[in-house]
Amino acid sequence: MRILHWLTAALVFFNLLLPDGMNEWHRSMRRNGSATADQIASANIHAYVGIAILLLVVLRLGLRLYQGAPPSSSREPAIFRLAAKFAHVVLYALLLAMPVTGMASYYLGFDSLGGVHADILKVILWAVLGAHVLGVLIHQFYWKTDVLRRMTVG
Repeated sequence: MRILHWLTAALVFFNLLLPDGMNEWHRSMRRNGSATADQIASANIHAYVGIAILLLVVLRLGLRLYQGAPPSSSREPAIFRLAAKFAHVVLYALLLAMPVTGMASYYLGFDSLGGVHADILKVILWAVLGAHVLGVLIHQFYWKTDVLRRMTVG
């Protein structure tokens, strides 16, 4: 699960931080109705990474259903355990919705979903990822739990 977590994280950050290929392709298609081979190749990289994220998330969810979720720390207040469960549900939903809306826009031509993908879901994903990292830091430095250790070395 750790390998799937960090591989998914790396791919998510790749697509969040380097969406330029898809952006250039989209601008060119709006302006000219066509794109260069380089723009298509760059857009395809973004799309293939998104498909890989989708497959990894489906695999993670399957494993999570089969193995169960890691136990929560007993030092974490109940309200924060509930918030963490909610945040994980939202994170998984976003990690499924982002590739699906991106593929629907890019491959099927549903342009309105491209806006949902890039302008709405992306912003929400950044906020949820920030909360996720903040939660890990709170676990590590405030509650002094082993969450960060479990996520890195086991």
